[in-house]
Amino acid sequence: MLNYSHDWRLVLAAFAIALMAGFTGLSLTRGASKLDISRRKSVVSMAAVALGGGIWSMHFVAMLGLQLPIFYFYDGLTTLISALVAILLTGLSLLILHFRPRSGTSKALAGAIVGVGISLMHYIGMSGMELCRPVYTPAGVFGALAASIGLSILAVRVAYSDRGRRNIVIGTVCFGTAVVMVHFIAMAGTAFEASGDQTTSGPALDNETLALLVTLAAFLISSAFLLTSATFAPNETPEVAKSKDGAKDHLVKDEVVPARDAKSVIRIPHEKEGRAYFVDASSVAALRAEGHYTLLYRGTESLFCPWSISEAEERLAGAGFIRVHRSFLLNPSHVAKFERNKDTAECQLLEDPKTRIPVSRTRLAELREVLGL
Repeated sequence: MLNYSHDWRLVLAAFAIALMAGFTGLSLTRGASKLDISRRKSVVSMAAVALGGGIWSMHFVAMLGLQLPIFYFYDGLTTLISALVAILLTGLSLLILHFRPRSGTSKALAGAIVGVGISLMHYIGMSGMELCRPVYTPAGVFGALAASIGLSILAVRVAYSDRGRRNIVIGTVCFGTAVVMVHFIAMAGTAFEASGDQTTSGPALDNETLALLVTLAAFLISSAFLLTSATFAPNETPEVAKSKDGAKDHLVKDEVVPARDAKSVIRIPHEKEGRAYFVDASSVAALRAEGHYTLLYRGTESLFCPWSISEAEERLAGAGFIRVHRSFLLNPSHVAKFERNKDTAECQLLEDPKTRIPVSRTRLAELREVLGL
């Protein structure tokens, strides 16, 4: 077996890549669940490339920092496959988080998929070594898999327990630490032996040059995604509203509903005395399921709508409405007061303070994010 060591400059660069990728992916997906389907898919795709590509880039840079007493290099096709596995499994976990109810089970499943992706990416990438053969121990493989799944579940739970800035930063640290720790836990259970003809010529670029190029590419991709799609700008600052006595007693997020031109205004039908009428969706505060139909809360009125709650959720996805309960859709721009009650909450409406909209436990984090809490 061969003795080996690591170039710690490349190890630090790998850790920096993991942090950058984690912050980019978690920032991109902040608020994605309230976007319409096509925009949400686009954001999730970019985040999958950032997170999955970051996982692979971290691993590859760290492996390029591996110092062995013999010459070795990596097969290009195998290396590409390892990168695609990381991106695809990361994308699958993000689909679960942003296209399904965000429960404890879904978070654990998403974290487990990311963890499996990290381990698969690592061992597929290692199998691409040329002129040097890795030898694994069962304990090393099991330890790496257990660590990757456990740490990834922890990272997802932290980042998605509350989608605020603090949790994104903490989740980023958890994510970066998870990827780096899994890599070195796996390496601790791996030995190397020479294989093949050592006179074989390798790629034109040496390992250090490749590491520099991969690091630069990872940072450029993450930076581009952050600059074009993610923001922590002041326009997220909530507007402080006042009650009738002038006291500042509740928060309403500014500009929750995206601006739309006249041609794209969404109108909701309601029926009265056998006739159909239409109202602008922005004037509706909430919808409540009523059997196979819904009731619209508009001002102090309750109007009968022929849509089911599921149909309304699909049609109003681009109008800023979010599902806060199995029986309620809410327009956050009409929220006057948010009141937490242990694991659930209630929202009071601006136009009709007597109406309270319940918020279920599984929808609480998403609503708090939208309201800027």
